[in-house]
Amino acid sequence: MVELKSPAELERMRVTGRFVADVLAGVHARAAVGVNLLELEEYVRERIRERGAVSCYWDYAPSFGRGPFRNTVCLAVNDAVLHGLPHDYMLRDGDVLTADLAVTIDGWAADSAVTTIVGTPDPADARLVRAAEEALAAAIAVARPGNHIGDISAAISAVARAYGYPVNTEFGGHGIGRTMHEDPHVANHGRAGRGFRLRPGLALAIEPWFAATTDKVVTDPDGWTIRSADGSRCAHSEHTVAITDDEPMILTLRD
Repeated sequence: MVELKSPAELERMRVTGRFVADVLAGVHARAAVGVNLLELEEYVRERIRERGAVSCYWDYAPSFGRGPFRNTVCLAVNDAVLHGLPHDYMLRDGDVLTADLAVTIDGWAADSAVTTIVGTPDPADARLVRAAEEALAAAIAVARPGNHIGDISAAISAVARAYGYPVNTEFGGHGIGRTMHEDPHVANHGRAGRGFRLRPGLALAIEPWFAATTDKVVTDPDGWTIRSADGSRCAHSEHTVAITDDEPMILTLRD
C-alpha cells in the first residue's frame, strides 16, 4: 500500500535526511588510502548513537540476505555495489567506495548513498560515478505530480543508455517513510507514462546504480554483498525525495 505523507511529516523526514547527508559527507571525507572499512563503520555507529537515531540496517533481515545484518552502514568496494558488509579491508589508491546509509529519527526514515573514488581516480571509474549521479539528477527532475513511476525509471535508463552502461532490474528504488522500504518499487529501467501516478506527499528513495559492463550480479559468501557478475566496477547514487505541489524536495541533500 502506498502512503502519502503530510507536509509536517515530510518535514520530520527532512530532519532525518539532513542527518543522513551529514554522516555520508563524513564518510566521504574519511575515505582515504589506508583507512579500514571497519573504521568507517565505527564512525557511522558513533554518530548514530550520539544523535539517538536508529539504524535501518541493524537487524535488517530480508528474504534475500543472510540476516540479520549487524552493521549500521553498507560499504561496497570496486565491483561490489549493494548491501556491502563492512569488513577488515584497508582502502587502496583508486578504490571505488559506495556508502549507503538509512536511519530513522523519531520514527521517520531517510536513505541515501554516495560513491567516492579513493585517492587517484581512474577516468573510467570517474565516468561511471558521473553517470550514476546524472541519472539520479534526471530522475529527480521528473519526480513531479502527474508524472508516473515509469517516468523516473525511463529517465534513469536513458542516462545509462547514453553512457553505454547496462541496467540491472532486480534492485532499484522504493517508497520510504515510517520504514526504510515501502511501496512503490522504483525500477531503474522502465517506460515513461507507466506505473503509479506521482502525487504530493509521496516519498521515494531513488537509487540508480550501474556496473560498467554487465547487468548481472552475484552475492558474496557473506550472504549480503552484491557484486557485478563479471567483476566490473560499480557506482551507486541515491537520495530520498518527496513529491510536492511544486519542485521535488530532496530530503537528503548534501552540502
